[in-house]
Amino acid sequence: MAAPIPLDTHRRLRENGGKTKGESVMWDYSNRVMDHFRNPRNVGFIEDADGVGEVGSMACGDALTLTFKLDDAGRIADARFKTFGCASAIASASALTEIVKGMSVEQAEEVTNQDIADYLGGLPEQKMHCSVLGREALEAAVEHYRTGGHPKRILEGDVVCKCFGITRPEIERIVRENHLRTVEEVTNYCKAGGGCGGCHDQIKAILAHEAGTPAAEPPTKPKPRLTTVQKIRLIENVLEREVRPMLKEDGGDIELIDVEGNRVVVSMRGRCAQCAASGFTLDGFVGEKLREFVSPDLTVEEEKP
Repeated sequence: MAAPIPLDTHRRLRENGGKTKGESVMWDYSNRVMDHFRNPRNVGFIEDADGVGEVGSMACGDALTLTFKLDDAGRIADARFKTFGCASAIASASALTEIVKGMSVEQAEEVTNQDIADYLGGLPEQKMHCSVLGREALEAAVEHYRTGGHPKRILEGDVVCKCFGITRPEIERIVRENHLRTVEEVTNYCKAGGGCGGCHDQIKAILAHEAGTPAAEPPTKPKPRLTTVQKIRLIENVLEREVRPMLKEDGGDIELIDVEGNRVVVSMRGRCAQCAASGFTLDGFVGEKLREFVSPDLTVEEEKP
C-alpha cells in the first residue's frame, strides 16, 4: 500500500476543508463529522504498536493505517491513524480511534462500520464506504496483533469488481451486515460497481442470493443538471478553495485548461509537473475533490503536451 499522507498534510486538509458560506457542496455532513474532520483525534503512528492495520489504496482514493497499543490489562490504551481520503474518511478514522480506546481486543472485534457511522451522527449514504474502511483497518490491526505481525489475511474468492479489486466474499459480508438491497447501496458501502459498471449483474446476483428473492433497483431520481458555465465556475471555485492551497504548500500549482462534458482537463504546474506521483494526485486528490463538490461523474485528465 502506498504510504499514508503525513501529519502536516492532514492539517492542511482540515484548514481547507468543510463547507464555505455561499458555496455549493455535494454532501450533508453532520456537525460531528465536520468536528472530527476539522479536528481529528489521535492522528499519528505508534512506533511500538501491538497492532497495525493497513487497508485501501491511494490509487482508489482511500487509504488508512491504524495502530494500537495495549496496556498491562490487555486493553487498548492508545490508538492512532493516518489516512488519505475525503472528509468522511478522516472523520471515520478519528471516530474509530475514540471508540476503541479502553476496549479489550475482544470488544474491539465487535465494532462494526455502523457503530462508526452512528458515533458520527450518521454519514451520507455515498460515504458509508469510509466507515467500512475503518472497520477493515481495525480487523487487520487485530489480526496483526493475534498473529504476531504476520501479513494480514487476504480474502479469498473471485474478484467481482475489477475496478476496485472487491471480491465476492467482501460484497456478501457487507450486504449481510448492512442489510443492503440495491447495487447503488453496495457501491456506497464498498465502491464495488462504482467504476465501469461491468460487475452490476454479478452484484445483483449476490443481492438476490442474500435476500432470497430477486433484488429490484429503485427508480433513479433525475440529477439536477448544471449548465456548462455553472459547471466551469464551480470547478474553478473548488480548485481555488480545496486544491490549489495544498499544492502550493509543496511548491506546485494547477490550472484548468478545458471542460468537455464530464471530462476536466488540467495542467500541473511547478513541482507537481515533475512529480512522479502526479497521477495519484490527479485522480486520488483533485478528482476526489471535484467529484465530491461538483459532480460524481467527473473525470480528470492532464493536458497532453
